[in-house]
Amino acid sequence: MINDVIKDAKERMNKSVEALKTQMSKVRTGRAHPSLLDGIKVSYYGADTPLKQLANITTEDSRTLAITVFDKSTTGAIEKAIMTSDLGLNPASAGTVIRVPLPPLTEERRRDLVKVVRAEAEQGRVAVRNIRRDANGDIKELLKEKEITEDDDRKAQDDIQKITDDAIKKIDELLASKEAELMEV
Repeated sequence: MINDVIKDAKERMNKSVEALKTQMSKVRTGRAHPSLLDGIKVSYYGADTPLKQLANITTEDSRTLAITVFDKSTTGAIEKAIMTSDLGLNPASAGTVIRVPLPPLTEERRRDLVKVVRAEAEQGRVAVRNIRRDANGDIKELLKEKEITEDDDRKAQDDIQKITDDAIKKIDELLASKEAELMEV
């Protein structure tokens, strides 16, 4: 029973860390990366379709993304979706290829993005702590039901704390690397 609670907590904490990684990958640095456009949905025959299902996205150089459209009739809709997204990008179309130049980040914008990344990391830490609280509550419930001893309770809480510390350490490492990447000119 204790092992199930600990295993569940560990899985949920790992999922929280992975979700944070995904969120941080969406924060734009000065470099072009195909994952920048992952969140963009294009209206395709009345349905919102992810961009990567309608086109091939590659990096042309460090500051330009090249989007090769599969169906030429969707070029305009793809351009419109990129322009209306909150990324602040202006695509330029050339036949079936859309080029998306990434403007260099200003110092002020870099600082703003660092604040955004720090807020994301804090949300990740809060999620991990909530999982710890839930797991400790489950352990206390087992103790109350007399299914485990007080020694088992203490040991389980120590194990849960170690897992929590590991997850928070991963979050802090992610934050440090993303901050360094953002502040790099």
